[in-house]
Amino acid sequence: MFRLATPADISESDLVERCRSNDRSAQRLLYDRYKRAMYTTAFRILNDYDNANDALQDAFVDVFRNLDQFSFRSTLGAWIKTIVIRQALRKQQLEGRFLTLDESAHDQPVVVRDTLTGAELDTAIRSLPDGARTVFLLVEVEGYGHKEVAEMLGIAEGTSKSQVNYARKLLRQRLS
Repeated sequence: MFRLATPADISESDLVERCRSNDRSAQRLLYDRYKRAMYTTAFRILNDYDNANDALQDAFVDVFRNLDQFSFRSTLGAWIKTIVIRQALRKQQLEGRFLTLDESAHDQPVVVRDTLTGAELDTAIRSLPDGARTVFLLVEVEGYGHKEVAEMLGIAEGTSKSQVNYARKLLRQRLS
């Protein structure tokens, strides 16, 4: 039986090529494919709906402006996520948001109760101070190393570690 191609059937490489040719329907499809996940990433960093929407919009403008530079060394989603994170960090204006903390207690795991819900965890993470939340999300959720986070944010690697430790400490307190 013959089946019509759907937007989900379009390969990543075909989608990129169509977008590079200024095909508006392909650009809309690319946006629709990635907007939800990318908005979530921006919102987690910014903790503000309007700022996350602004960062998302600015990020997709950058995506379409720079799509010729995408070389398929990673997935399209990973490339877009990097742009979204950078836009969110710009939006956050990170100067002065990082505290110097004791480095002796780094890398202590957070132990939480078995009945913790995703909503409770999300609320606890969103309640963290901006700097601690940003570094925690980049390290613990997005999987960046402390060195990468330090370079991205223009902070010392020790500050990155301190912020994660501080975030974990606050999460332990808030989730216990």
